[in-house]
Amino acid sequence: MGGVRFERKHAALLLVVAVWNVITWSMFAENLADAEGRPIGYYVAHTGLIVVNLVIAAVLGVLGWRAWKAARG
Repeated sequence: MGGVRFERKHAALLLVVAVWNVITWSMFAENLADAEGRPIGYYVAHTGLIVVNLVIAAVLGVLGWRAWKAARG
């Protein structure tokens, strides 16, 4: 992995953080869908936060998976 040596504990941490982000931001998205009476800016800003954090979760998940596989061999 580009000269960086990952151990399984590092890979596991990346994977756990990715899963945690998906769970928490998905719950936030559900709560946002149930919210009523907020200004449109509230929905736009929070939807942006949700999207960015789910992308971060995806990146961390991919990096964690690659590190996990690299640590095997």
